[in-house]
Amino acid sequence: MKTVTMRVDDSVYQMISLAASGERRNISNFIEFATLQYLSSSQYVDNTEMAEIMADKELVQNLRRGFEEAKNGDYTIV
Repeated sequence: MKTVTMRVDDSVYQMISLAASGERRNISNFIEFATLQYLSSSQYVDNTEMAEIMADKELVQNLRRGFEEAKNGDYTIV
């Protein structure tokens, strides 16, 4: 288990505090819960969405080409 210290604006703290209270969680637990919810909903796709992605042959081809270019260092950071 790690301890994380963070600074937030007073108005953000109040929003977090109210949300935690509404969920009947302490602030630390609410921040962990909200972070996991965000990461699991925004960083991952479900099976239906993945099927749609894989069905788009042009997209898949572009993603594969981009992966190979990145792997080979053939890119420019802008």
